Amino acid sequence: MTSLSSDMTADTPATLEQQAVRKAAWRFIPLLALAYFFNYLDRTSVGFAALTMNRDLGLTATQFGWGAGIMFAGYCLCEVPSNLALYRFGARRWLARIMISWGFMAAATALAVGPTSFYVIRLLLGIGEAGFFPGVIFFLAVWFPASYRTRVLAWFTVSTPLSSLVGGPLSSWLLQMDGVLGLAGWKWMFIVEGLPACALGYLVLKMLADRPAEAQWLSPEERLALQDAFDREGSSAQKKKDFRASLKDVRVYILAMISFGFTMGSYGIGIWLPQMLKAHGMSVTQTGWVSAVPYFFATIALLWWAKRVDARGGHIANLAAGLLVGAIALGVSTYFHQLLPAMIGITLALIGTIAGRTIFYTLPARFLSGQAAAGGLALINSIGALGGFAGPYLVGYLKDSFGTYAAGMFGLAIVLGLTTLLTLSLYAFNREPS
Repeated sequence: MTSLSSDMTADTPATLEQQAVRKAAWRFIPLLALAYFFNYLDRTSVGFAALTMNRDLGLTATQFGWGAGIMFAGYCLCEVPSNLALYRFGARRWLARIMISWGFMAAATALAVGPTSFYVIRLLLGIGEAGFFPGVIFFLAVWFPASYRTRVLAWFTVSTPLSSLVGGPLSSWLLQMDGVLGLAGWKWMFIVEGLPACALGYLVLKMLADRPAEAQWLSPEERLALQDAFDREGSSAQKKKDFRASLKDVRVYILAMISFGFTMGSYGIGIWLPQMLKAHGMSVTQTGWVSAVPYFFATIALLWWAKRVDARGGHIANLAAGLLVGAIALGVSTYFHQLLPAMIGITLALIGTIAGRTIFYTLPARFLSGQAAAGGLALINSIGALGGFAGPYLVGYLKDSFGTYAAGMFGLAIVLGLTTLLTLSLYAFNREPS
């Protein structure tokens, strides 16, 4: 985050703006990134739990894919109402409520005793965490002017690859607690990885401020400079402010379908990667460490790519490039039965989808603000989040149908290819610099 500002000495408006942004970044981003770390971990760690949980609960590949994805049904149904409530009650209170809810439900997955209870708890987990990601995106758009936004989003969303980078070894280690206090290792995993979200929710309640004007830790001059930056943005672009107006904008629905496509790709890979690796004869510990490798490279690529986009622009082109890289790499990887070339393809696919996701979420704020941004972001994310159900389910279904994970990965490659074409169609509707 040190790259968000440069060293300047005079208290010019630009200097005050940079000071305000730097203070806000150090106050908000580490906390929100850590929250998103556990958010993504609590969604995807079920892939590691499956290494032993599926046997205990009697789950087939299709049933596991259904249970892993059904979380997104509750998530999608409650996403828009949750974000409209966030706009009404304030991000500070509502984000804290979301985090405490999902923390308890993530830990409660340890109570599952069969397919039905597994489905119900995963559904409730989705309802509990609905609105977190678009709520944070809306909050950051309120606090950080457009010239900083891609980098800020990168530092926030870097939690996605980091959660898988750290989460793989952590989850595999927790699975080895099998039998401690009479609990299975996968139950310990859900408890230990779920409850920290509750504590972080309390910190969010104490640390966040809904808007710059309420931040007593900024000087009056810094608050004014930050507000002036947003005023300049508002005078140079016509943005929709009413949620009903955003429902009539075709760009909202194009973005929603793009989000659906790359979410299918990233979750379809992430949820099934541990089981794909285990099929190569790896132990649980080896699976945890090897599964972290693609996310190590995705973390580095994400930060580099975001800095490049902020400096050079071209958001739509870079988003399309990331998705195209993912489609080609994933498709080519299915032709190899050896582990190394397959992992190279999966790594490139995750780099493309994860970096693309960060670039993607700078686009809605270019034409939406206020209530339209809160509701529009939630609508985009709720439709897109259905990909989190469709991706794991598609891979599970194709695995059961064809007897190989390659069929599922090829299906995801086709989805990412179509999503690339959909991204390019934004040029026909784009009214702002791309």
